[in-house]
Amino acid sequence: MLIDAHCHLDFSAFDQDRDAVFAAAHAAGVSHFIVPGTTRQRWQQVLALGERSDVSVCLGLHPYFMEQHQRDEDILALEQALGSNPRVAAVGECGIDARFKDSWEPQWRLFDDQLHLAKQYKLPVVVHCVQANDKVSKRLRQLALPQAGLIHAFSGSIEQAQKFLDGGFVLGLGGAVTYERAQRLRRTVAALPNDGFVLETDSPDMPLSGHQGERNEPQCVAHVCRVVATLRNQTEEEVAAHSSANAARLFKLKAFQNS
Repeated sequence: MLIDAHCHLDFSAFDQDRDAVFAAAHAAGVSHFIVPGTTRQRWQQVLALGERSDVSVCLGLHPYFMEQHQRDEDILALEQALGSNPRVAAVGECGIDARFKDSWEPQWRLFDDQLHLAKQYKLPVVVHCVQANDKVSKRLRQLALPQAGLIHAFSGSIEQAQKFLDGGFVLGLGGAVTYERAQRLRRTVAALPNDGFVLETDSPDMPLSGHQGERNEPQCVAHVCRVVATLRNQTEEEVAAHSSANAARLFKLKAFQNS
């Protein structure tokens, strides 16, 4: 039993065959899907997917789309949405992307706003962190969020991983681990504790090795599981069980916590 802990199934890339994508994932052993929000304009599509019994949703403001955000209005809307949608499992996707230097300061202000909402509503956060592991881990440590969260698409060192783990966060492992050139990440994956990771795809993005340029799908989390199992010298069943238990604990997925 697998959970895709991060997939953007609301994106238009799936508009023509979304039901088939779900069916293919189920056939591959994927039982549940965590769908994060990225912009206020897409929250309704995310919430609509959350009506499915096999989908849990998060709402947030992604740093990649800074030009689409109106900070004051969107943060107020996010607070209202969190207060009126008790099924929202986390705040996110939010975070810092250091590739975009021009929006560095606005990114931090928007990130901080969302972290404070997560603390207010006692929700975990789903964190997008690119080339900013040390600064983000320091900020998260300062805030001491009661429910911690997920560091999505982690690609750092074991030392950086430990800083997040010490704060109660879990690390998202996806397509990047399937690339043989990602030796530092692969060493980190091998060293993680069993309660320190979840499996994810970031569909439709982050294609696996050998599938560059193709649309990624949740069914591919089974391939990620195989690679992680090899790296950790564990069985696929063990990796799937650890990942699903960690996702269930983080996002409070009662059906999986009781299984």
